[in-house]
Amino acid sequence: MTDVTTLRICLGDYPHTLPLKRGEITSPSLKLDFVEVSPMNKAFKPMVREHAFDVSEMALVTYFQAKAWNKGLSLLPAAMLSRFQHHTMLYNSERGTLTPADLKGKRIGVRSYSQTTGVWIRGIIENDYGIDLSGAKWVTFEDAHVAEAVDPPGVIRARADQDITKMLLGGELDVAIYGAALPKEPQLRSVIVDPDNAAKQWYAKHGLVPVNHMVVVTDELKRAKPAAVAELYRLLEAGKKAAGVPVGGLDTAPFGKEANRPCLELLMSYAVQQGLVPRALSIDELW
Repeated sequence: MTDVTTLRICLGDYPHTLPLKRGEITSPSLKLDFVEVSPMNKAFKPMVREHAFDVSEMALVTYFQAKAWNKGLSLLPAAMLSRFQHHTMLYNSERGTLTPADLKGKRIGVRSYSQTTGVWIRGIIENDYGIDLSGAKWVTFEDAHVAEAVDPPGVIRARADQDITKMLLGGELDVAIYGAALPKEPQLRSVIVDPDNAAKQWYAKHGLVPVNHMVVVTDELKRAKPAAVAELYRLLEAGKKAAGVPVGGLDTAPFGKEANRPCLELLMSYAVQQGLVPRALSIDELW
């Protein structure tokens, strides 16, 4: 009889993970015990600080910091969530118009300074639009998932009773950066004009869709049961194959080390530029 390894695993619901969650793709040697966490980012801190799961989806900048501070996690080259970022920075149009060129000195809210979406959009604004954000006044609402990763000097923490959207609507913030859940107030508009077209131009330049989340495993699992990790990756690949070609033909869930290398290199350069890691990590260190 085949020994069966059970893995406690936390992944979001995506076209390429649902076949595994529904039991449509299985393994004779691996049982996946799925733990549901919503929103997904609430799983990252317990994974980093407590190894709450054997396997977890994780935001890439959180993983960069976890690797830099030796938190005992390893990356699998399996993307879970990716999206263009140009639409994520919003302002209140009732208070006037804002463009990237107007951001100097503005009060910008973001859930956490190390939030991967925030790192992406800051990198895009600074490197593709040539806007120096060093004079911006940053307001955060959470600490980093990695305890050692402290906010840069001058970053302000909002009070526990404050809400990012209410602050934006009320004028306490000039701009706010959002993740997947965008507010629906019609007066909130993208700082980057025509973000869909801007994203298309960015893709033409860089040739990639920004990845936010990939998959990590604990080093304990990797050392003790490398065959289980290999089988897990095989299952994830099978889920991706079952999901088929994404709408529009863009690969929004790249698998494989080389397929993910350009994205990881670009995001790492942004993380270094923004002071989020103590040193640049080579991509080969991440696996």
